[in-house]
Amino acid sequence: MGFGEAIKSFFGNYANFKGRARRSEYWFAALFLGLTILAAALLDALLGTFGVLYLLWILAIFVPSLAVTVRRLHDIDRSGAWYFINFVPLVGPIILLVFMCQDSKPGENEYGEPVK
Repeated sequence: MGFGEAIKSFFGNYANFKGRARRSEYWFAALFLGLTILAAALLDALLGTFGVLYLLWILAIFVPSLAVTVRRLHDIDRSGAWYFINFVPLVGPIILLVFMCQDSKPGENEYGEPVK
């Protein structure tokens, strides 16, 4: 899956918490979000809008970023509830990062057919 396809899928599945997301879909979306968040912060600094653009962009992408993370967890055969490990100080985000780097589980699982 290429960058453009991943971003199209990211916004096309805005609030879709069902199914699976490939590793490339997740990481291309993460790259896109990182760059656009940085751009929003820079625009705020240049325009003197005190973080308004940054906050609006964060609010706009919260649901789709949560959805792609849950679908990625489904792809490695984990429940979306594993997202909450992110709130455990220090180790939680590291564990979630390791999960996001894992390869897809082959074959069908309870979340659907593999997307590879």
